[in-house]
Amino acid sequence: MSSQHSLPQLNQIDSKRICIIKPSALGDVVQTLPILPVLHERFPDATISWVIRDSFANLLEGHPNINEIIPFSRRSSARYWWQFLKDLKQRQFDLVLDLQGLLRTGIMTAATGARWRVGIEAAREGSHFAYNLTIPDTGRLVPAYLKYWRVSDALGLGETQRQTDVILSEADTSWAKSILDRQNYPTPTLAIHAGAQWITKRWPPEKFAAVGAKAIRHFRCNVVLVGTSDERPLTNHIESLLHKFVPTGRVLNLAGETTLKQLSAILIESDFLLTNDSGPMHLAAGLGTPVTGIFTCTSSLRSGPPGDQHELISTNVACAGSYNKRCPKRGPQNLCCMEELETGRVWQALSRQISHHVSQGNEKAA
Repeated sequence: MSSQHSLPQLNQIDSKRICIIKPSALGDVVQTLPILPVLHERFPDATISWVIRDSFANLLEGHPNINEIIPFSRRSSARYWWQFLKDLKQRQFDLVLDLQGLLRTGIMTAATGARWRVGIEAAREGSHFAYNLTIPDTGRLVPAYLKYWRVSDALGLGETQRQTDVILSEADTSWAKSILDRQNYPTPTLAIHAGAQWITKRWPPEKFAAVGAKAIRHFRCNVVLVGTSDERPLTNHIESLLHKFVPTGRVLNLAGETTLKQLSAILIESDFLLTNDSGPMHLAAGLGTPVTGIFTCTSSLRSGPPGDQHELISTNVACAGSYNKRCPKRGPQNLCCMEELETGRVWQALSRQISHHVSQGNEKAA
């Protein structure tokens, strides 16, 4: 069991074939990216593979520290699953890092037969039985970005600067620049992501539209709406409201129209992102774009991005940060956190960010 192994053993091992098992979710994948340069520095001659959900594989393509992307289809047959595990075994990994910590990833880890099978303390569903080493201080209450960075600590390279690399093609960058048309619209660009996997994380679209409208009126912001194709009805609603509130405002609706690489390019070219606790929030933060993040059922301390350039706003209801995928309250109190987190508080946070950006721009111009 993991308790039999001390931390220095991971620091002292030699590895030639490494596998990261982190299929999802998008935000967690993004927060895991900084360990790649560290693994490469610690094991310069090793090949590094990454097991990732097929819908997220695009994000990893071209990364200089990944030798192999192993896409995994979550909705698959028993035959596919059996063959997938067999393929993992045949690759003969000697070091496997399961940073997901669920039943299916524990099974993947065990199936590799690797000499070193490493997991985190927050592992659930019996996945910890697959490990012979567990990274310390990676429990449920540890901030997510730190939880994954503990791998660097365990390898003796925790002082290395964290970097999130998403390799973009010239075509992706040029496309983002042209579609945002910053030359003809030189005022700040505000990206908005109003979606989230859980209903308890989705601040109302009407409130997003109200804040976006204020950004247009007060700072002449250009607004770009981002999201998945499933979130298109949501962004259509916000787009309609923005045109109603500020008919002269420039609003682009790109939900469902971007790859993850193109989304990354859009977020890099944007000046700010207004968002729920979601994958795009972590993607923007990792790429250096300031975030105004809205937290209802999740904790900004546990799930928010690091850095003082971000504005993270949390609801003050008693069940805030409970991580309930469904609201436990019934009747008029259902999703009361959405009502409690007022538009004014979010606008004040975003306004601070934009004002700081504008003042910095004026200082540079002077």
